[in-house]
Amino acid sequence: MHKAPPTIGAVLNPFAFIAGRWTPSPRIVRRAALAALVMSVAIVVTGGAVRLTGSGLGCDTWPKCTDDSLIATQEQGFHGAIEFGNRMLTYVLSAAVGWYILAARSAKPWRRSLTKLGWIQFVIVMANAVLGGITVRTGLNPYSVAGHFLLATALIAVTTVSLQRTGEGDTASRPRVPGPVRKLSWVLTATTFVLIAAGTIVTGSGPHAGDSSEIRRMPFDWAATAHVHAVAAWLVCALAVAMWLVLRVVDAPADTRARARDLLIVLLAQGGIGYVQFFSELPELLVAAHMLGSCLVWIAVLRVALSLRERPVAQVEIPAQGDPQLSSV
Repeated sequence: MHKAPPTIGAVLNPFAFIAGRWTPSPRIVRRAALAALVMSVAIVVTGGAVRLTGSGLGCDTWPKCTDDSLIATQEQGFHGAIEFGNRMLTYVLSAAVGWYILAARSAKPWRRSLTKLGWIQFVIVMANAVLGGITVRTGLNPYSVAGHFLLATALIAVTTVSLQRTGEGDTASRPRVPGPVRKLSWVLTATTFVLIAAGTIVTGSGPHAGDSSEIRRMPFDWAATAHVHAVAAWLVCALAVAMWLVLRVVDAPADTRARARDLLIVLLAQGGIGYVQFFSELPELLVAAHMLGSCLVWIAVLRVALSLRERPVAQVEIPAQGDPQLSSV
């Protein structure tokens, strides 16, 4: 039996064209979602490396690296190479997101919800690339830098949800725990986001400006903002402990309790790094580890929230052998 020739619409839409000729397995779709998540974390860590090495203005302008060169020049040295390398990593992130979109679009049956999440990832990546350019052109304005990090945090949230959804169906979600427990998870998630946002203020007023030149900083006392950030961290820890205890009381599913336990472990490690870096005058390696920890805490919190409901995969009903409809097929 010959396949029908592709329509004009399918040819004009490369995703539909490829989907007509490739059917990835659920494992491939999940791996693509995982790749997008890993790269969304990697771009945060490498962005932190740019700032911690004072390479934020290693490339003089944007989208080019200099007025006359698209890539870093020899005169820009180490800082130019670091900044340009981080820019190139954005293309790797875009490729990972594109792979996920393509895999989600080509899977059979096609799940529009997964494809939509992929395009949301793409929009965030493009928006953050533009904001990154604005950050360079404004001389590392600390508010623009903070927005750059928060957009990256939003991308991590969407990629985490995407990974979760690859293992679920498109049926209506069903709660796995009582309503008050789910509300506690909303409070935990919101408080964690506030904690991350407070961290950008600590960074914006702290000593690591991102470049060796005179960079404008946020007009806040760094030590005071660090203490406020610590208070928010302790509040998140208290909510995480409460969540862990409540899940045991209500006899939540084992995987949900395991995710709450993992969150406590990540918070303990992140808190330890935070206090060590504060009392050791912010060594670069510990600051980088703290940025990675921030991403892992955010992912762990989201995973707990997502595990409190389920979307069962719809089962295709197979007619019985005696079904009269079979004889008419």
